[in-house]
Amino acid sequence: MLIGVGIAAFVDETVFHQLLHWHHFYDKSTPGVGLVSDGLFHAFGWLAVVIGLVLVADLRRRGALTGRGLTGGIFLGAGFFQLYDGTVQHKLLKLHQIRYHVDLVPYDWTWNVLAVVFLIVGAVMVRGAGAGERRTADAAAAREPS
Repeated sequence: MLIGVGIAAFVDETVFHQLLHWHHFYDKSTPGVGLVSDGLFHAFGWLAVVIGLVLVADLRRRGALTGRGLTGGIFLGAGFFQLYDGTVQHKLLKLHQIRYHVDLVPYDWTWNVLAVVFLIVGAVMVRGAGAGERRTADAAAAREPS
């Protein structure tokens, strides 16, 4: 999930902060403070990816990771980040909005609906990965001599 959080943070930072200039991570101060907050946010995203990759390497070493489980976890992390960003950071804390000086309703709906879609896809994939692991373990147990 940490890889998904980091990827979503990276895409958010790169597209909405740097390329489109729609907002900074923290918009309640000067542009300089906003820029520093973007840098800290960017560092957080990369740290999440690095820690996630270390955890993936450990799971692979132990043989406890499937591709479907990894992909599902990435979708869950991205969906969690996006829903948290769209609800807590945008609406509750009002750190920033997706855009300014426009009708936010279509942006908010798009942002949060995509987050829910990511969460559903991730949950289905992780659940399917767990079921696949159980079937594999059951098949292996059936082949062992009694």
